[in-house]
Amino acid sequence: MQKNKKNMQNPRIAAIQALSEVLDENKNLGDSQALSSLRDSRDNALARNLAYGVLRWKTALEWLAGELLSKPIKKREVEVQRLLLLGLQQLWHDQTASHAAVNETAECARLLNKPWAVGLVNAVLRRFQREQGFFLKKLEQSGKQYAHPDWLLKEIQKDWPEQWQDIIEANNRQAPLWLRINRQRANEEKLRVDLRSAGFTTNDHAFARDAICINPAAPVAKIPRFEEGWLSVQDPAAQLARDLLDPKPGERILDACAAPGGKTAHLLESCKDIKLTVLDRQPQRIEQINQNLHRLGLKADTVAADATAVETWWDGEKFHKILLDAPCSATGVIRRHPEIKWLRSNDQVDSVRQIQAGLLNALWTLLEPGGLLVYATCSILKRENSQQVQEFLKQHPDAVVEVPDVEWGTASPYGHQILPGEARMDGFFYAVLRKSA
Repeated sequence: MQKNKKNMQNPRIAAIQALSEVLDENKNLGDSQALSSLRDSRDNALARNLAYGVLRWKTALEWLAGELLSKPIKKREVEVQRLLLLGLQQLWHDQTASHAAVNETAECARLLNKPWAVGLVNAVLRRFQREQGFFLKKLEQSGKQYAHPDWLLKEIQKDWPEQWQDIIEANNRQAPLWLRINRQRANEEKLRVDLRSAGFTTNDHAFARDAICINPAAPVAKIPRFEEGWLSVQDPAAQLARDLLDPKPGERILDACAAPGGKTAHLLESCKDIKLTVLDRQPQRIEQINQNLHRLGLKADTVAADATAVETWWDGEKFHKILLDAPCSATGVIRRHPEIKWLRSNDQVDSVRQIQAGLLNALWTLLEPGGLLVYATCSILKRENSQQVQEFLKQHPDAVVEVPDVEWGTASPYGHQILPGEARMDGFFYAVLRKSA
């Protein structure tokens, strides 16, 4: 791709570059350099929306492109292929004005040094524009309308035979923007006035008492009082960890695998007099936690260490409570991070299950008798959640699952599962494990 200033600041070219970062380099879309380099806020918003949309509907868009083309595009012309996906996404889901979706997208082929493709892109998009109803009906008959990789679709159908269609539909919708109010710092009445004055409508949540949803969604730099530490971005499902752990003054608590620190901060905002140890294995992620805590006016003992290498960081004093927010497939937050569908694989889930088991076994030894461990994932796959806990219980007769009296989620003998979109929340799993005294 030609690297000139005009190209770098074109939102559609930036979206293609972002797709390359995700699909070719296995980066998270939130870390895209192409998107962060766009200086104009409107262009940035357009590029981000296009990249997220294509990743959300990737296989369905690829199927449509294949049907609309008279012959397949050569594999080496991946930029032209992705340009078609951008155009189809605009016409299908974004309701972009047709002249922009067709003409401006086609002209991007010239910026990509592919002048031969201008007419091709134009013709394909105009055909879809004319025959959209016909092709979308064929799409439904093909089974590709779900826009999930086959392995993941099959596992969701197996785990949730009655709810799978609702899960898929939720995964393919954009998530709302939820914030958490910092009770240590915020004047809630003034905060709500400031949000309304800035043009936001707000909604509370039935189960997460510190959660507030704002509409329209906006970058944090445009949200009143965010930089002053009155608010943090966090889904209500993640905020429920604090309620299950229920921190009390003087308790010695471990927050393992803590980055980026949302649950860490929530614990401290709720009870600043706990003795909190915060772990993550990557030093740069610990630095991120420290920055977040500083913005919120909070402090904790943060340590960069592998939680399973207990001898490298533990002082020998057992914990009253442990929060294990375990590494996972993140299949519960696909609606926020659609690239997860294409960055994960069946083998990766098997690998992360071994990591989860290792963390559970290592940290259980650090919990005092009568203590509480909350196991959490943002996954909806049973092999990471209820099956993981079931296997742990077989190996640890001193562990008992406590069933909290809550109105959210689907209860099992091994924990509570929240499905994506349920009560406007992300997908999340929680198990509360008590160690026999």
